Amino acid sequence: MTEPRATNPSSTPEPSTPPRGRLGRWRDQAVALGWLVVVWCLLWGEISWANVIGGLLVGGAVLVFFPLPPVTFGGRLRIWPLLVFVGRFLMELVSASLHVARIAVQPGYRPRGAIIGVRLRVPTDLNMALTAEAVSLVPGTLILEVDRNAATLYLHVLDTHGPEDLTLARERTHALERRIVRAVGSAAEVRCVEPDTAEKGCNP
Repeated sequence: MTEPRATNPSSTPEPSTPPRGRLGRWRDQAVALGWLVVVWCLLWGEISWANVIGGLLVGGAVLVFFPLPPVTFGGRLRIWPLLVFVGRFLMELVSASLHVARIAVQPGYRPRGAIIGVRLRVPTDLNMALTAEAVSLVPGTLILEVDRNAATLYLHVLDTHGPEDLTLARERTHALERRIVRAVGSAAEVRCVEPDTAEKGCNP
């Protein structure tokens, strides 16, 4: 009678992680193209069929001829937080525009500027790109440099009078990042930008 052969557990091959499929790559490309179209329309200041089609053509050309580094999208789109982000962004856009206009027409007034660094809570390429774009579109703030390794944005702030204005600019940038992550981030990223978790530090 033949005895059953013992199986060595260490010799059993472990299942390998399947490579990232074509569907995932197409999804990332579609997300990147969508955001390029949004940025294109925001730069033109108007959402129209001509700008959307132009954004699709320009974004498609950028992705084909100037391939971007792979930026995976592990989050999910949430409609209500996205509407909150758009509404608050438009309000801040109008408020900042009126503030800059008042500075421009105020005779003899020379505003003081400052350069600050703001470390983001979620250090992903997508979050840094979206936050930097949103900050740059608001009048009175300008992105000077992005430190990818430290997940830090260096921005110029217009019309500062003291340390409290610098603190307020950092808080506004973090609030903007929070609204972006709540709209398109993963559950782990959303936890990282919540006030209680953000104070303790978080690695999504």
